[in-house]
Amino acid sequence: MNKKAAVCGTLLSSVIFAGSLFAAGGMMGGGGGGGGGGGGMMSGLTGIERLGMMIYRDTNLSRNKTQSCMTCHHPMAGFADPDNMLDPWNNVVSIGDDGVSQGGRNAPTAAYAGFSPTLHQDAAGAYIGGMFWDGRATGLTADLHDPLAEQAQGPFLNPVEMNMPSAKAVVDVVRTSMYRDLFLQVFGSGSLSAINTEQAFDNIARAIAAFERSTHVQRFTSRYDSGQLTKQEKRGLALVTTHCTQCHTIETGANKGPLFTDYSYANIGVPANPLLQGNPVDLGLGGFLAAQNKPNAEEENGKFKVPTLRNVALTAPYTHNGYFPTLKDLVKFKNTRDDGTWEAPEVSDTLTNKIGNLGLSDAQVDDIVAFLMALTDNHPNM
Repeated sequence: MNKKAAVCGTLLSSVIFAGSLFAAGGMMGGGGGGGGGGGGMMSGLTGIERLGMMIYRDTNLSRNKTQSCMTCHHPMAGFADPDNMLDPWNNVVSIGDDGVSQGGRNAPTAAYAGFSPTLHQDAAGAYIGGMFWDGRATGLTADLHDPLAEQAQGPFLNPVEMNMPSAKAVVDVVRTSMYRDLFLQVFGSGSLSAINTEQAFDNIARAIAAFERSTHVQRFTSRYDSGQLTKQEKRGLALVTTHCTQCHTIETGANKGPLFTDYSYANIGVPANPLLQGNPVDLGLGGFLAAQNKPNAEEENGKFKVPTLRNVALTAPYTHNGYFPTLKDLVKFKNTRDDGTWEAPEVSDTLTNKIGNLGLSDAQVDDIVAFLMALTDNHPNM
């Protein structure tokens, strides 16, 4: 069996496992017809979380009624894009509602994103928090003050994603949806009136964010969390603790378990992806800060948000441009970036020196990958 076939088999096993769990509750569907129903899928959710799940699943909230939030952030794929996961060698960005348009970056997981703080600089001047790969959903808007809710509004109006013409068009769909009464119950009897369109659009985002922060998405139920690691996985954990936790932190804090990210930004030296040939050089956080006329923005060029490692076995391909189709490819890159065998970084001026020459053996790389596979949550029927 060749390498690609073997990895495809592993991915397919993950898909079958996740798919069987979610199909019973309807999460496998696109949410057409307004996102009603769900039965046991809603078990344990508050009113606003139930509402958020319905909105999250509703394909009517895209111009051609073909795409929901879940289309590109599906539980089957660790709340990332299932089409990309199924063929990470050829699919690295998401296809828009029109069936043709492509995004410029790999869709990140929506799971555990709710722990990310507002975008800010720490005492050392490093940027932390925000949403999207470049932090542009800062969480600093006057009304929402929540990066997760800000992020939720973006795809609705993005012409290469859900492509709705306006916030009013999004709210109009909710006004005639099967979950309209629940929306009014959660946000008040006048919350969908014509004079409250802007506030209603914000409330739609708040509901999505509430669902994404719920225990249906942020579960902490992997084998790591239950203390069921194999000997190889324990070796991998020890290696991750030694080599990776400067960014993929393992401190628990007030959470149920480690988040395996500090929500900082780093340029690990990812090469340009030839599948995205023709795209401009992606400056990441630096590009966003430059557009905001922030001082010293060039010092952040090529830096992208450090993702959580939770459910990472399901979220292929990896990095902002999907350059690495498998976890092993990514770990090998972090181990040997500086040995001269890799393509040049897309942005080379701001490279981190925390990776690139870790000195790991092939067996140790395999141990790390085995541990990362143990971070997949055990989801219930939804």
